[in-house]
Amino acid sequence: MELGNSSLDNFTSNYTEPPDAIPPPPWSEATLLSLQISLSVLLAVITLATVLSNAFVIATIYLTRKLHTPANFLIGSLAVTDLLVSILVMPISIVYTVSKTWALGQIVCDIWLSSDITFCTASILHLCVIALDRYWAITDALEYTKRRTMRRAAIMVGVVWVISISISMPPLFWRQAKAHEELKECMVNTDQISYTLYSTFGAFYVPTVLLIILYGRIYVAARTRIFKTPSSSGKRFTTAQLIQTSAASSLCSLNSSSNQEAQQHSLNVGGGGSGGSPLFMNSVKVKLADSVLERNRLCAARERKATKTLGIILGAFIVCWLPFFVGTLVMAICKECWFDPALFDIFTWLGYLNSLINPVIYTAFNDEFKQAFQKLMKFRRFS
Repeated sequence: MELGNSSLDNFTSNYTEPPDAIPPPPWSEATLLSLQISLSVLLAVITLATVLSNAFVIATIYLTRKLHTPANFLIGSLAVTDLLVSILVMPISIVYTVSKTWALGQIVCDIWLSSDITFCTASILHLCVIALDRYWAITDALEYTKRRTMRRAAIMVGVVWVISISISMPPLFWRQAKAHEELKECMVNTDQISYTLYSTFGAFYVPTVLLIILYGRIYVAARTRIFKTPSSSGKRFTTAQLIQTSAASSLCSLNSSSNQEAQQHSLNVGGGGSGGSPLFMNSVKVKLADSVLERNRLCAARERKATKTLGIILGAFIVCWLPFFVGTLVMAICKECWFDPALFDIFTWLGYLNSLINPVIYTAFNDEFKQAFQKLMKFRRFS
C-alpha cells in the first residue's frame, strides 16, 4: 500500500547549521545516480523473487493431485493474490520510489492505488481465512471435515475479495483530477481521517486481532490434542479405548475414522460370534492398537508442524505490516507529526515483502509442498 510519496531528497535536503560549521560536500549527480541504480536493482530482485516464488506455489498445487484440497485451495488463492501484488503493484512502485515523482497521469494513479490497496488487503485477509479454516479443522475435526469443501473455500475467498474491494473503492469518489495542473505525486489523501480509520482497521488491525485470537486457540487446541495422544503412556490400548481417548488430527480425520471402522469390522469378522481363539483376538487387538498409536503419533507431529508454520506466518505478517499501518494511523491522527519519506518507503516495501515471505514459509515448512516443489524444480510432471 502506498500512502506517502517516495523520496531520496533526504540525501540532498538543506538544513540549518551553525555559522562556523563546515558544510558537507553536496551529493554529486554520479553518486545520486549510483544510489538510484542500486535501489532499483534491489527492489527489482525482491519483485522478481516474489513473482517466481508465488508462481511456483501455484504451479505446485495445480500439478500435484495430492494437494487438491480445500485447505491448499486457500493457500493457492493467497499465492495468486501475492502474485498480483508482485506483477501489478510492485513494478510501478519501484519507478515511483526511485524517481521521487509521479509521471504516469491521474488514471494510472487511480488504478495503481486501487490495485495496491485491494491486493494487499486481500493478501492480509487470506491469512485470516486460512487461520479460520485451520481453527475449525482442529477444534471440530469430524463435523468440519464434512463441510470442508471446495465450494466453501471458494465462498471464503469471495468474501475476502468483496471486503478488499469495499476498502479500496472510497478514495475514487473524492479524488478529482486537476485539468490544468500536472500530477506530481500519487497517494491516498490521509486528510480523510474517517477513511483512514476505516481502511487501516479493516485491512490490518481487526484482522490482526482475529489472527492472534485464532492462533492462540489453535495453539491451545493443538497442545491439548498432542498431550491426549496415547504416546505418553507405556501401556497398550485396545482399538475401542483408542477411539474413545484420542482425538484424530484434522489432517488425518477422514483416514482415521475410515480405518477405525475397518478395524472394528475386521474384529467382528475375525472373532465376533465365530468362536475365534482368545489368543488370536488379543494378537489382532494389539496389532490394531499399535497401528492406531503410530498414526496418532504421526498426526501429532503434523499438528505440531502445522501450528508452528501458522505461528511463523503470523509473526512475519505482524513484523512486515505493523510499521506501515502504525505510521499511517499516526500521520492521520497527529497532523503535527512528521515521517521521513524514505522511512515511509521502507515501511511500504516491508509490507510488500510479506508477499515474498508467505510462499517461502509454505515451501520451507510443509513437507508435501517441499517434495512437490523439488519435483517441479526438476521439471518432472507428476500427478
